[in-house]
Amino acid sequence: MASSSSYNSPCAACKFLRRKCMPGCIFAPYFPPEEPQKFANVHKIFGASNVTKLLNELLPHQREDAVNSLAYEAEARVRDPVYGCVGAISFLQRHVQRLQKELDAANSDLIRYACSEISTALPAPPGASSIQSMAPRQRPIEYNRRMGNEGGNYHAPGMPFPYTLPWNDNPSGDNNEGEGGGSNM
Repeated sequence: MASSSSYNSPCAACKFLRRKCMPGCIFAPYFPPEEPQKFANVHKIFGASNVTKLLNELLPHQREDAVNSLAYEAEARVRDPVYGCVGAISFLQRHVQRLQKELDAANSDLIRYACSEISTALPAPPGASSIQSMAPRQRPIEYNRRMGNEGGNYHAPGMPFPYTLPWNDNPSGDNNEGEGGGSNM
């Protein structure tokens, strides 16, 4: 809470209003003489009479927060008369949304890169035949039926994927393609 030295100079409000600053001035603690523009903005937007009424209705411990809010809104209204601080909030929200999209894209690229690094870094097991080294979609259907994997990715029964796998060839995310024998659900 700023304090005004009523003995030396009047508070910014009394100086602006060209009146004598009394020892019990309601503006003095909140509008020090060093910040004349703060009161000028508040007075221009809200009016000294309305600010006086507002401060008199509030409890003393609530007044500083109220004055800070009024000063912030008044400064925003001076800069942007139509939207005030709502314009600043909207701008910041759009900026956060844009940054969130960039972050999501970067995370997607990171996952894609990590998955490709894992698949290229895994060596084929010794003695693996060419049919075992094929991707599930490239293997003959008979091999998939014997192994209980109908071309989809293995996934434990009753455990849904929490996200779509980037290497899943089926855009619907359904791993059971109805090609026969085994069940992976």
